[in-house]
Amino acid sequence: MKNLAIESIGQIAVNVKDVTRAVAFYKDVIGLPLLFESNGLAFFQCGETRLLLSLPENEEFNHSSSVLYFKTDNLSSTVMSMQEAGAEFIDEPHMVGKMGDIEIWMAFFKDGEGNTHAVMSEV
Repeated sequence: MKNLAIESIGQIAVNVKDVTRAVAFYKDVIGLPLLFESNGLAFFQCGETRLLLSLPENEEFNHSSSVLYFKTDNLSSTVMSMQEAGAEFIDEPHMVGKMGDIEIWMAFFKDGEGNTHAVMSEV
């Protein structure tokens, strides 16, 4: 098989129902830097990955989004800050598994559009 040389994810698109409400959540609750908005599209930077929020182009794309896992160094502090900003968590931080000596901890939340995402730490 040919080496495709894929290095990372460049952009992730998340379907939303209300772009204005979604921008407020991702900017004010999660704390991602808003790059720009244009014609019903909003672009954020998340590390090396760009996040696109938009209404579905057509019915073919009208479905819930993939789960985004936002990495953080301090899961408890991040969860607390997000809750104070209005995030609705559907569970408490918990260990989901181990990779060798590393524990993987997560807490899942709903964004303002009803999509489920998570914050995670590797301890």
